[in-house]
Amino acid sequence: MAGRYSRLIACALFAALTGAHASLAAAQVKDNCDRGCLRTTLDQYLRAVIAHDPSAAPLFVGFRQTENAINIPRGEGVWKTVTGLGKVQRRFFDAVTGQAGYYGVVEEGTALAIVTVRVRVEQRRITEAEWFLARAGDPGLRGPARAGQPPPNLFNPDALTASPPPDRTLPPPKRMPRDVLLAVTNSYFDGITSHDGSVIMAHPGCSRIENGTLVTVPGPSGGPNSNTPVVDRDCAFGLKTFDVAMVVGRRLPLVDEEAGVVLGLAIFIRRPGSATPRNVFSEWFFIDDNKIRSIYTAMFYPGPDLAVPNWPPYEGHWPLPAPVPR
Repeated sequence: MAGRYSRLIACALFAALTGAHASLAAAQVKDNCDRGCLRTTLDQYLRAVIAHDPSAAPLFVGFRQTENAINIPRGEGVWKTVTGLGKVQRRFFDAVTGQAGYYGVVEEGTALAIVTVRVRVEQRRITEAEWFLARAGDPGLRGPARAGQPPPNLFNPDALTASPPPDRTLPPPKRMPRDVLLAVTNSYFDGITSHDGSVIMAHPGCSRIENGTLVTVPGPSGGPNSNTPVVDRDCAFGLKTFDVAMVVGRRLPLVDEEAGVVLGLAIFIRRPGSATPRNVFSEWFFIDDNKIRSIYTAMFYPGPDLAVPNWPPYEGHWPLPAPVPR
């Protein structure tokens, strides 16, 4: 009799545990945000920003937002300034990390900004939003804007509109595994840090567009009887003399395997003694056949006292301290 009761209790416990696991699995499936969910949530967030209404987005109670590394309360910053989306709009989705991204142009009244927006979705709530904004008149490599001079931060929304990033979904045979996309992207930062362009896994003539401005220039062909391009200045050119000591604070939060795109975030720390400011950047890597084809950026140049990037695990590791008096 005792054995029979023991078997009954064991069966009841097994059924209870099985039911609990099934309920947990069902809850996890319900809370999982796939590409369609990420698209809907990103668009809902962007519409809420344009409407200046944080309550119109599914924000987590502990929602955190930065704009060029500065923490912004709900309803402030872009919640007040952005009035619409511009002519260039690209969206990217990573269901593995639960993150979605927007790259392109936004309208701020009659002005424009080139932006990267990254949002994280957890249990169908937006927990994070990170903005990189480039605007006319912002400081750049040559300091503040000057009358009659080109934008110091290379801000050029017209050029970006004329030559926008690809808007694509790769056919399945052309898609690359996630780990390959990450490795290819990291090779770019490794090449810069080691000052060796041969480290970079990139197509000859790979292009780089900074805040809308093309900064790479493919050279002429190898001759009248040659179909081989001679690359004058591509995304792997000139790294031996490039004024960067290292690439720090690397983050690769979003991998869109269907588009062949990776979002890279980091900081350029200049060589000792350089008067060139550091810059904090978002870079969208478009990768074909296991090599970088093009890079589109939105970047800014923080003041020396600003702690950047101000996101885990690098919460302000690289402010530049004032010289110690002697």
